[in-house]
Amino acid sequence: MSNVNPLSGRSPAILALADGSVFSGYAIGANGQTTGEVVFHTSLTGYQEILTDPSYIGQIVALTCPHVGNVGINADDQESHRIWVSGLIVRDLSCIVSNWRAERSLEDFLKSEGTIAIAGVDTRRLVRLIREAGTLNGCIISGENEHLDKALERARVYSRLIRKDLTKIASVTSVSTWIEKPVILKNNNNHSDSKHKITQLNNYNVVVYDYGLKRQIVRLLVNYGCSVIIVPARTSTQTVFNLNPDGIVLSNGPGDPMTCRYAITAIKKILERDIPLLGICLGFQLLVLACGGKTEKMKFGHHGANHPVQNILTGRIYITSQNHGFSVDEKRLPSTLKVTHRSLFDGTLQGVAHITKPAIAFQGHPEANPGPKDMQGIFREFITLIKRKLMKK
Repeated sequence: MSNVNPLSGRSPAILALADGSVFSGYAIGANGQTTGEVVFHTSLTGYQEILTDPSYIGQIVALTCPHVGNVGINADDQESHRIWVSGLIVRDLSCIVSNWRAERSLEDFLKSEGTIAIAGVDTRRLVRLIREAGTLNGCIISGENEHLDKALERARVYSRLIRKDLTKIASVTSVSTWIEKPVILKNNNNHSDSKHKITQLNNYNVVVYDYGLKRQIVRLLVNYGCSVIIVPARTSTQTVFNLNPDGIVLSNGPGDPMTCRYAITAIKKILERDIPLLGICLGFQLLVLACGGKTEKMKFGHHGANHPVQNILTGRIYITSQNHGFSVDEKRLPSTLKVTHRSLFDGTLQGVAHITKPAIAFQGHPEANPGPKDMQGIFREFITLIKRKLMKK
C-alpha cells in the first residue's frame, strides 16, 4: 500500500535501494532523481546543520525523528553556503513552522536549493534494513511517474564512497581570512546569550585546512581567541608555513581518507615542524594515516548526536555528535599515538594524541551543530598546546 498522503497535494515519490527494497512517499523538495549512499541520522533536530554539512556529499540522509520541519530554517544556522546532501528522507513533514528564529520553511529551502527529498517513508523499516545489511545505495525519484525499474537500476550501479576523494568538491578554492562576526542571540526578554560572545581577544594565528569545513569550527576558534585563515585542501605546506601559524586545524570532510594522499604528505611535514595540530573527524583519520595507521569502511557508520564517548585518561563520559562512515583500525594504530577517547557504542577509536608532538585529534564533531557541546573542551586543549609552544620561543 502506498504511503502517499492524499491530503498533501504533492507529487508521488519513490525510494529504491540496491537490495531491491522499495519505499513509496511524496515529494517535498525539487522534482527529479538523485542517487547516493543512504545513511540514517538520529538527531531529533538540527536538520539544517545536517543538510549544509559538506561531510554528507554523496549521501542521502534519512532522519529517524518522525516529525521534521517544525523549527524552520534560518541563515545563521547554516554550516556552509549550500545544501550538500544528495537527498533527504523523512517520515512526516510538519505543515507548521513555529520558531521565533525561523525565516522560511524546510520545504522552501529544499526547493530553492534544488534538493530532492521524500516524505511519508517508513523510516523505522528503512533503519532496520541499514542496521542489518549495512549502508545501502539508493535512488529517489520524485515529481515523475514512478519509474521503479529505473530507480532500482540507478541504485544498483551507483558506486560506493570507498576510494573517492570528495574533498576536492567540498573544499574552498582560495585562501581567505575569516571575518564573520559572531552571532549574538537574543532571548525572549531581549537579553544577549553570552555563550555566543567572543571571550578572548584574537591572540593566536590559526590556519584551517578546509576538507569540507563546518562554520561552527571556525566560530569556536574565534571564540577562543584565534585569528583564522582558511586554506584549500591541496594548499602546499610551504604556503601554510609562510602564514606563520601558531596552530593548524585539519577539518572535517567527506569521502575516503585513504584517497587524500596530498593531505597525508602535508601532515607529515607539519608534524616535523612541531606546530600544534588539531584534527577533527576526517582530520582525525588523516592524522592517524600520516603517522602510519590505517582506516576502514564501517558497516553503517556513526551519524547522530547521542553517541557516548569515554575519555580513557580520566574515565569521564561525554555525549557527542558523530558523522563518519570510516574508522581507524586500532590493531594497526602506530606506536607514536596514544588512545585518548573510545566509543561506548562499538568500542571504535574516538580520540588520539601524539606521544612526542603537539598534536591531538577527535573522530566526532566537538563543535556540535547539531548536538551536545560536551567535547568543546578539546578546543581549549588545542589553545593550551599553542600557548606552550609560544612560551618556548
